[in-house]
Amino acid sequence: MAQDKTKELLERGRAMYLPVYAQREMILDHGKGARLWDIAGNEYIDLGAGIAVSVLGHQNAELIQVAIEQMQKLWHTSNVYFTEPAIRLASDLVKNTFAERVFFSNSGAEANEAAIKLARKFASFHSSSEKHEIITFEGSFHGRTLTTVTATAQPKYQEGFGPLPGGFTYCPFNDFDAIEQQISDKTCAVLVEPIQGEGGVHVAKPGFLAHLQALCQKHDALLVFDEIQSGMGRTGRLFAYEWEDNIQPDIVTVAKALGGGLPIGSMLTTERVSQVMKVGDHGSTFGGNPVITAVAGAVLQQVCSSVLMDNVKKQSDQLQMGLKELQQQKKLFKEIRGKGLIVGAELQEPWEGKAAQLSELCRQHGVLILQAGPNVLRFLPPLNITDEELQEGLQRMKSALSRV
Repeated sequence: MAQDKTKELLERGRAMYLPVYAQREMILDHGKGARLWDIAGNEYIDLGAGIAVSVLGHQNAELIQVAIEQMQKLWHTSNVYFTEPAIRLASDLVKNTFAERVFFSNSGAEANEAAIKLARKFASFHSSSEKHEIITFEGSFHGRTLTTVTATAQPKYQEGFGPLPGGFTYCPFNDFDAIEQQISDKTCAVLVEPIQGEGGVHVAKPGFLAHLQALCQKHDALLVFDEIQSGMGRTGRLFAYEWEDNIQPDIVTVAKALGGGLPIGSMLTTERVSQVMKVGDHGSTFGGNPVITAVAGAVLQQVCSSVLMDNVKKQSDQLQMGLKELQQQKKLFKEIRGKGLIVGAELQEPWEGKAAQLSELCRQHGVLILQAGPNVLRFLPPLNITDEELQEGLQRMKSALSRV
């Protein structure tokens, strides 16, 4: 009966959905902590957290309680009116970050759209119309809207969607000399991920972010960090850029984990930069929704706790140790890289190009992992994953890959 229901739902979904996803042969039904179950009763250890979204796992008791309490009061108002949960969340973001002003959206792509608009508006206000170029980096990923997919310096995401918006140039990531040659007085902003997630889990080299900051200051350009995947405690600090000393961004975008599973994005910026925007320049009907901002406030409070950050460090060590043991046994990986609980394992011959097949094999053995392109297995578990959950996930993965 369960198999029949799974088959029926899969057929209905495939018949009606826009065919843009390579979805797995399963219908997820419920979860608890870092465990998930499908409607057939199969259990999985979740080492992907909905692509870094379910930062506190599934059915987190505090988040459920906060959501219920707010849903029993008020669901939606639009930004014509203030609500207390959104004001509290904005205050907490300002308190815990460099920011002095906050804009709420529904997603990371929208947060990046807001950042791009703000950077262009700031340049037009303080300089000239020629100062509009934005530099991003090869291997980056900034979203799926037409503008953010243009900012994403990966041709595979852009093919067939031209003509693309102008004003973006691309630079090799972690190349100190190349960015120094490319940036100019026409540059209004440099948009960079401190850790490229979709691009294969590549971490900025020591000193690279400081180098970007110095160049931006020299050319009067804004420094924008996309922390949508690497932020919210994923690396053991609230933002990944905080691992480098004396960095002061102009704009930071955050989403994914901020809502703990509910959709929200945010653009954080300074008072100086924000002042070029006036009423009507930007907006979002659902941005700052009271239910979601109430939950996001609880997420932020948990993420900022030393207990959770200590767990990120502990489980990161265990995860990398487990992957290295697997490497010794099977010689699967060319390189294991990342920081905290954003980890990528790059495949080597003869397994290059087979990340999708290997992640599917792992699913069949009860552990959910992600890929970052065809060559990298990507791990983004909940930050509060327990010793037992992680070790069981690693054991299931070893069992699956031992069959390769």
